[in-house]
Amino acid sequence: MTSNQLISAEAVRALPSVQLVDCRFRLGQHGAGLELYREGHIPGALYLDLDDDLSGPMRDDRLGGRHPLPERAAFERSLQRAGLRCDASIVVYDDGTGGAARAWWLLRHHGVPSQVLEGGIAAWGDDLDVGDPVATPGDLVLGAERTDDLLDATGVQAALAAGRIVLDARAPERFRGEVEPMDPVAGHIVGARNAPFNAPDAIDDDVLTVAEPPVVYCGSGITAAALALRLVELGRDDTQLYAGSWSDWCARGLAEPAS
Repeated sequence: MTSNQLISAEAVRALPSVQLVDCRFRLGQHGAGLELYREGHIPGALYLDLDDDLSGPMRDDRLGGRHPLPERAAFERSLQRAGLRCDASIVVYDDGTGGAARAWWLLRHHGVPSQVLEGGIAAWGDDLDVGDPVATPGDLVLGAERTDDLLDATGVQAALAAGRIVLDARAPERFRGEVEPMDPVAGHIVGARNAPFNAPDAIDDDVLTVAEPPVVYCGSGITAAALALRLVELGRDDTQLYAGSWSDWCARGLAEPAS
């Protein structure tokens, strides 16, 4: 069973009315996504920034993680400022880093359907524009907010205690604690499994069949959204995101250093 959360470049070109949104970023390099957009983007694409639009401000104590979810009103303002309208389909894209999945997850969480361009900007081909985003303020209004797709640290602890599946979307070397470029402690949540978001064979069969929803996390909630998207495509529509992820877990003193 698959869903229609992914869309091909050919199908996008056939849509009667579509808003493409560039969501590229480089972790830890604020502004790098905008530079990528300026250097070449799909013609007519709008732009959403990971730090400014798809995340809220990081707290000094890092509770909520390095990329906390944006407040609902602030997210709606960002969408309207970018130019998103209520009268056209929304297709988000990136270059394989997870920004599009973050936008897709946020929109879905707030009741707005969207699709992710399969293969990202590379699938579009060489027909690209350059320059800064030009947007007429849009009128998109968020829909009903979901209440079943999000967990905090306490919820993750309860999930683990109940024997539920918790998946870590980071690269294997970060999961094992061999490297940690962003957070103060290396390792992973004890009891979690590693399922790298970009590894095609990372999801075990039982993840798709267990009764209770699987939980996904990563470093700060970005690539975990990409793993949630993959699970939806595989027919698992009830995945819960630990948005604060490992960065929030560390901030709460819950992280056990890798041995």
